[in-house]
Amino acid sequence: MNPTPDNLALEEADKEQRYVHSVYNQIATHFSDTRFKPWPVIERFIAGLPAGSIGADVGCGNGKYLGLRTGDIFVMGTDRSESLVDICRQRQHECMVSDGLDLPYRDDAFDFAISIAVIHHFASQKRREMAARELLRILRPGGRVLVFAWAMEQNGRRKFEQGVQDVLVPWVVPGSRQKDGSERVYQRYYHLFREGELPALFQSVGGCAIEQVGYDRDNWYVVAVKEKNC
Repeated sequence: MNPTPDNLALEEADKEQRYVHSVYNQIATHFSDTRFKPWPVIERFIAGLPAGSIGADVGCGNGKYLGLRTGDIFVMGTDRSESLVDICRQRQHECMVSDGLDLPYRDDAFDFAISIAVIHHFASQKRREMAARELLRILRPGGRVLVFAWAMEQNGRRKFEQGVQDVLVPWVVPGSRQKDGSERVYQRYYHLFREGELPALFQSVGGCAIEQVGYDRDNWYVVAVKEKNC
């Protein structure tokens, strides 16, 4: 079942509510069961942090990165999905429900932040800029943020229509996971990032320097450092 172009005539916030937030609340358990192995780039980023670092995982999902280096660093998780936050809490992680556009933290609070496969769910350029700005706001000057987003240039099993960046991607819950035994398909909104678009997003927001840009597992990623004079 292939992704389809997003032709939904909805306001951005409404689209995110129906095709991101609501969907992840409904698929949380099945989704969580498929998310258990940390990605190497993220593991290396976290492994390289100084002991005692305090960080935020924005869009933490089931919390698979919250348990890395437990007792050595402290990471606070937030996610928009109440169901995924419940899973994190069951695993004894520090986590709360929060929107990535309005994080419940003071300015300059964290040494680092990660936001993995989240920013592509915001349904307009303005809202993606707001999300990037919010990640930088919560970092102390000199703090670093690692962000992953789905790539337009994917060469895996998903087949996207050429040139279409805003898409609906199906998530299939098999009948064996449903009370009535019937398969259920949910559509999730994604903005696919072209090469160079993710670092350009952070540069457009300003107040940071781009430390690293890369491609991994059908995602573009960027490491940005908050400038000291912000």
